[in-house]
Amino acid sequence: MLATPLPTLPFTDPVLIVATATLVFLVVPLLFERLRIPGIIGLIVAGAAIGPHGAGLLARSNTIVLLGTVGLLYLMLLVGLELDLHQFARHRARSIGFGTLTFGVPCALGVGLAAVLGYPLPSALLIGSVFASHTLLAYPIASRLGIVRNAAVTAALGGTILAEVLALLVLAIVAKSRGGALDLAFWLELALPFAVYVGVVLWGLPRLGRWFFRSVGGEGSTEFVFVLAALFAVSYLAHFGGVEPIIGALLAGLALNRLIPAQGALMSRIHFAGNAIFIPFFLLSVGMLVDVRALRGGRALVIALSLTAGVVAAKWLAASVARRAFGWTADEGGTVFGLTVPHAAGTLAIVLVGFDIGLLDQTEVNGVVLMILVTCLAGPWAVQRHGRRVALADQRQPYDAGAAPRRIVVSLSKPATADPLMDLAFALRGQGSDEPVHPLMVVPGEGVDAEAEVAEAERVLAHAVVHAAAAEVPVVPLTRVDANVANGIARGVAETRGSLVIVGWPVRRGGGRALFGGVLDQLLPRTRQAVVAARLTHPLNTIRRVTAVLPPGAEHHPGFGEALRIVNLLAQGAGAALSVVSVGGEVEGLKTLHAAARPAVPAAWERVEGWGELLERLGGTLGAGDLLALVSTRRGSLAWHPRLARLPEQLAALAPGSLVAVFPPEPDLAALGDAGPLGDVVEPRRVVRLESMSFIAAIGRLMEGVFDAETVRDLANVVVRNEEQFSSELVPGVVLPHVRLKGLARPVLLLGVSRAGVEFPRARHPARLIFLLVSPAERAEEHLRTLAGIARLLSAPERVRELMDRFAPGTELDWLHVDD
Repeated sequence: MLATPLPTLPFTDPVLIVATATLVFLVVPLLFERLRIPGIIGLIVAGAAIGPHGAGLLARSNTIVLLGTVGLLYLMLLVGLELDLHQFARHRARSIGFGTLTFGVPCALGVGLAAVLGYPLPSALLIGSVFASHTLLAYPIASRLGIVRNAAVTAALGGTILAEVLALLVLAIVAKSRGGALDLAFWLELALPFAVYVGVVLWGLPRLGRWFFRSVGGEGSTEFVFVLAALFAVSYLAHFGGVEPIIGALLAGLALNRLIPAQGALMSRIHFAGNAIFIPFFLLSVGMLVDVRALRGGRALVIALSLTAGVVAAKWLAASVARRAFGWTADEGGTVFGLTVPHAAGTLAIVLVGFDIGLLDQTEVNGVVLMILVTCLAGPWAVQRHGRRVALADQRQPYDAGAAPRRIVVSLSKPATADPLMDLAFALRGQGSDEPVHPLMVVPGEGVDAEAEVAEAERVLAHAVVHAAAAEVPVVPLTRVDANVANGIARGVAETRGSLVIVGWPVRRGGGRALFGGVLDQLLPRTRQAVVAARLTHPLNTIRRVTAVLPPGAEHHPGFGEALRIVNLLAQGAGAALSVVSVGGEVEGLKTLHAAARPAVPAAWERVEGWGELLERLGGTLGAGDLLALVSTRRGSLAWHPRLARLPEQLAALAPGSLVAVFPPEPDLAALGDAGPLGDVVEPRRVVRLESMSFIAAIGRLMEGVFDAETVRDLANVVVRNEEQFSSELVPGVVLPHVRLKGLARPVLLLGVSRAGVEFPRARHPARLIFLLVSPAERAEEHLRTLAGIARLLSAPERVRELMDRFAPGTELDWLHVDD
């Protein structure tokens, strides 16, 4: 039997090296977290303790350097992937402003300090770039705290891109200037390769990724390997662009940002591999650089302390100026400081290049190592301390129904559509939600095959559970047995108290008045929750643009804000640009409503006059990479238009790519019973009998005796303008004009009855029942809720028949007998 040799120091056996490292990754963070110190700090300290300048268990060998470099590139990839591009675009000016501050202030202070210490200008410029550069070492803490979408953190991440690029460009300028003059040829040689490199990466990689995910992807491991290959290839090609690989890694993350959903399985795999393996190796390798013994001697200690104090002061000053300029809280400013103060990768690159070309000596290298140690300890501590308070402050914000997590029920019918619908649910679930997704299968439960159908449903649900587990999304699968599928879905929604229902896009069969035909037409009147019907022809992450269509009067629906939120979540989840087409609406008012929707997503707006122009416009612009989102509404609701009955079928034939229809939630009408505003219509003082007259005269006649002459004139003018733009016809023969009045105590509902009928400008039939609602101008939400309640109640034939029999006996409306 061979004797096992005892290991020597430092360890050389690869198995023992990996065993030691992984043991450190397991134990040290747990120990430091118990001491309420960020685990990241523990890994850096552990690297110093077991490294070549400590106990000597591990050498900073090629293996450690390789894995540490991979970890750094991986960290920069994550920053690019998790940067909220919509938020970044919205706060672009702040990101540029902060990037300028966090580069300019430290660079200026670094150059000034170097001049005071007696360095020549080229060396001083290098020290200035050392001050300006920083590494997002504490980013994993911000990600774990869930604050990466905070406006201040987004500005810090965006500003990091600018600061790091500028710092490394200063390095490139100083290094290249050693070999020649700073003439035009020098600047062209510096700028052209970099510009070409950036353009190729940001233009070519998204297209390559979109093709791959559509044509080749599907297996989680294949997609993950593609991301790794893109990361390292782009990072290596950075040398040809004249910059360091960390810039390439950041660009790779930005290029793939829109293709990797934050709530998807691929992002979960990327996070897992980085947090478990690659990033800990980077932190361990940083700790191994620390050599406190190298600071012996007066000048070395003075330089080290000066550089360390100068960097901390410079980054604190930049964060403080930005905090005051942009209105951040003290904790947001502290978090930004913690993110930008650590110096590691870029700093080492600058110092080592300066050492190689003779502008810096071993004294500066040792001083920078101490600076790295101090800043890498201070940054995570600051982010942990201040970031936790930022997260708690966000949780203490006043309750916003638009930002509340949603409980999603996904109706599944066949395996082929299960994954796309589940991915859609992950996107609409929103960031930071703890609510599980509820995949639902309804089995008819009739005949001898009922047991087999239940087993097939369980197989589909099992696949959905596995798919959700890969994305780290909790699920609660549901199976319902019901002869009517729509009843089964509605029952599942009610039992789970769902707030959003996702169904597959149904195939319309036959004619008639149905929107789609089939299950969806039966489901809509049985539910009041938001409903999304989806036809996804490509993976959601390959969508390039979301085009939302807003029909006339959509903004009057009380659930319009929720519809806008769903559209924004679609665009954000797909990482796609958003374009909105309004059919006859007031774009400026719609823009204001959209700006208030969360999450905030910038949009390009366009207005078309009618349905024909809409179809012509969409037919000429929609491509296979577009997702068309129609904001529709239930039949008989306030924003209903008869054209909406045929529009889904027309759009389905027109759109070559993915298509969704969004039905906003309907308000709970329990409060609009006989005690609500409709109760007043039975009182004689609220009912006006109208003879043959113009609609202008009819509006004025309705308000006489309720308001003074001047108010009647003003309100009538508003109603007339509204009716000339949009029809308020609910159903043939019934109209609901409405207006708001300042200072009104409560809503007033007036009823005009005309046996002959009153011709309204855009109505298809003469109005026999004219409901005129006047609401307080100060209570817009109440106005919309009341409108929706009246519209919903009057869409029922029995309610209209009751009113006609009471106030205009003998008068018939043809549509009342359609359903008889």
